[in-house]
Amino acid sequence: MKKLALAAALSVAATSAFAGGYTEPVIEPEVIVEDTSSSAAGILVPLIAVILIAAAASN
Repeated sequence: MKKLALAAALSVAATSAFAGGYTEPVIEPEVIVEDTSSSAAGILVPLIAVILIAAAASN
């Protein structure tokens, strides 16, 4: 009788685990964002720094 009760309990637990059925997992595509910058920024910042230093030295 105990084996029958154990089998019934396990079958109820197993059926509730599969109650929703199988759904295929959805894989989201990867989005790669690349920052683009111009090459002028490499020259612009030192140029502004030189101008500010020259302006401060002339005062």
